[in-house]
Amino acid sequence: MHMLKDKSLIVVFFGVMLFASVLFSCRKEPVFDEESAIVLSVQEVLFDTVFTTIGSTTRMFYIRNDSDRPVQTDISLAGGSLSDFKVNVDGMTGVNFSEVEIPAHDSLFIFVKVTVDPNSNLSPFVIRDSLVFTTNGKLQDINLTAWGQNAHYIVADHILGGSMAYSIVSGEGENITWSNDLPYLVYGWAVIDSTGILNIDPGVRIHFYNGSGMWVYKGGSFKVNGTIDEPVTFQGSRLESAYAEVPGQWDRIWLNEGSVDNVINYAIIKNGFIGIQAETMGSSMGNKLVLNNTEIRNMTGIGLLTRFYRIKSNNCIFSNCAVYAVALTTGGSYDFRHCTIGNYWNISTRQTPSLLITDYYEDLYNGTLYTGDLDSAYFGNSIIYGNIENELLTDSSGSGTFNYFFENCLVKSERDVSNIARFSNVVVNMDPDFEDSYNHNYRLGSLSAAIDRGSSTVISTSLFDLTYDILGNNRLINPPPDLGAIDYRP
Repeated sequence: MHMLKDKSLIVVFFGVMLFASVLFSCRKEPVFDEESAIVLSVQEVLFDTVFTTIGSTTRMFYIRNDSDRPVQTDISLAGGSLSDFKVNVDGMTGVNFSEVEIPAHDSLFIFVKVTVDPNSNLSPFVIRDSLVFTTNGKLQDINLTAWGQNAHYIVADHILGGSMAYSIVSGEGENITWSNDLPYLVYGWAVIDSTGILNIDPGVRIHFYNGSGMWVYKGGSFKVNGTIDEPVTFQGSRLESAYAEVPGQWDRIWLNEGSVDNVINYAIIKNGFIGIQAETMGSSMGNKLVLNNTEIRNMTGIGLLTRFYRIKSNNCIFSNCAVYAVALTTGGSYDFRHCTIGNYWNISTRQTPSLLITDYYEDLYNGTLYTGDLDSAYFGNSIIYGNIENELLTDSSGSGTFNYFFENCLVKSERDVSNIARFSNVVVNMDPDFEDSYNHNYRLGSLSAAIDRGSSTVISTSLFDLTYDILGNNRLINPPPDLGAIDYRP
C-alpha cells in the first residue's frame, strides 16, 4: 500500500512538470516594433541657476511608445561619466542604458539632476550636455542645460553644545567687509563674535542652507549697507524659480545680546523661519537695531521677534508670516514710522495677529516667565492689516511699565480705539486696498483708506529723513502723506 501511494505521488509530480514545460514552451517572446521611434515629452531640460557643489532639484520627463508593439531604445548621456548631470532610468542610475524596453502605448519616466563644479567665473556660467536615444537606428536627443554660480562658502568648523555648527566670520575686534563680487553661501551659523563687526556692501546676496542662519553674539555689530538700487538679500540656498517665494528654507538672523550699532538698511529678508530675532535676556548694553527701508516676508514663524530690545524702524514692510509679522515681547523701546505690516499668510490657518506687543515672554521649555518694562512702543503713519479679523494684540503682565501709542495709523482690529492715551487719529477696519498683497505688492490702490491719512509731524519729529518712501517716492510733494511704507502713486 505504501509503495502504491509513492507511485501515485511520482505520477502527479511528473504530470505537473510536463504541464509546466508545455506551458513555458508555448510562451512567445515579445515581438518588438523595429521601425518606430519614441516620443519625447520635452526637447530641453533646463535648470535655473544652482550653486556649485551643492546640486539641484531633480527634473523629470518621460518618453512614450505610441506603437502597438513594444520597442527597445538605448539611452546614453553624451558627456559620459565626466558629465555634471546624473540620470536615473527606471530606478537605475548610470550613463548608458541598453535595450530599455517600453511596452506598447506606455511611457517611461526619466529623472535628471546636476551638480556643478566650481571654477573661477564671477558671473553665472552655463553647463550643457544631452541625453541621446537610439531607437531602431533613429537618433533623438534632449538638451540638458544648467546655469552654475560660484560663491563664497561659509562652512561651519566649530560645534557648540554638541549640535550647533558654526563658523566665525568676524572675530573679536575684527572689522570685516563682505563685498559684492560673489554670493555668500552659509552652511551652519555665520557668527559675528564679541566686539566683531561685519559690514555688508550694497547688492550682496546671502544664501543660507537648510537650518542655517546668522548669529550676532554679545557685543558684536552687524551693518547692512544696501541701497535702493542694490538691496542686500538674505534667503535660502535654492536658486530655482520654484523656490523664489517658499518659506522655511533657513533659520534666522539672531541678534543675541548684540551691540548698540546694529544697522540694516535696504535689505530683503525672506523665506526663513524667523526673519530677525533681537533679544536682550541678560543685562542691557543699550542694545539697539536701526531697521530702515527693509522688507521681511515669507516666514514660517515670525517676521520680527524681539525680547527687551530697542528698535527704530522706518519705511519697512513686514508680511506673510505664519505666526506674527511683528512680535515685540518682554518690554523694550520701539519706534515704527511709515511701516506696513500686512499679513496675508495663506499656506496654513493663521490665528495669531499680525502685530503682538507684550511685556513678558514665557520659556516654553521650563515654564519661566520673563518680564520687562515696555518703555515705549510707538507706531506712526503706519498700516497694520491682514486676512483675519483682529490683527493687533497688546497684553501686559501687569508687573511694570506698559506704554504703547498709535498715531495716524490704519488698523484692522475688533478693539476699542477711543482711548486717546493709546490711539490718536486711528482708522479702523478700512481697506488699505493693496494692489496685490498675495504677490507681495503693497502699493496702495486708488480706493485705499490710507491715502492722505498721515501726519507731517510724524515725519518732522523722526530722527531719520522720511521724506522718501521705500521706493524713493517723495511723500511730501502733496501733503498730507499717505500711511505705510509706500506712498500712493496713480
